[in-house]
Amino acid sequence: MLLFTPELCSGRDPLEILEAALDSIDVVQVRPKAHGSVAPCAAREAFDWCVRVIDVLRARRCDALVIVDDRVDVALALQGRGCAGVHLGREDCPPGAARDALGKDAVIGWSTHAASQVVEAIDLDVDYIGFGPVHATATKGYPRGLGSEACWVAKLAYPGPLFAIGGIDRTNAGELSVVGRAAVGSAILRADDPGAAAAEIRRLLER
Repeated sequence: MLLFTPELCSGRDPLEILEAALDSIDVVQVRPKAHGSVAPCAAREAFDWCVRVIDVLRARRCDALVIVDDRVDVALALQGRGCAGVHLGREDCPPGAARDALGKDAVIGWSTHAASQVVEAIDLDVDYIGFGPVHATATKGYPRGLGSEACWVAKLAYPGPLFAIGGIDRTNAGELSVVGRAAVGSAILRADDPGAAAAEIRRLLER
């Protein structure tokens, strides 16, 4: 999963970076942030970026899923135009309310940060969970990570798809091959060669 945050692209064209990485990703989570903040941006900006991403995928005939971070309203507005669903954090809309709004076919993800939250997620109407931060990450302001071992345990406990998240790059993705999935932002968006970075991380996860 590519955590597509345009603000992380270091002045380069975010859509060119997205195109470069497409061959190695299965999900694009669109998550523009308010300027100078880790907080989500306004609905209009999230909507506009989702449309741009969907247009790029259509032009490339890429079947990766597009989901939006936090914004159930944007997911609902773009449901018929290529947005598959929403990823929800702990302080966002409750998963049940999102399901009621978006319907049974929408993809809904849920963030977890502890073993107890992973267990709770088993009974929620979500399609996958994110677990982390596995490593320290400046993007979300976590100075410490939970470690790869905690992610392995979470994967054993959770029966559905689990995406490791937080500080994952080419130096440590191989530790998560038993999980097989990761959500990655900076390590691809800020890479000198985003396509090569995405391909290498995928290779390590699949190993």
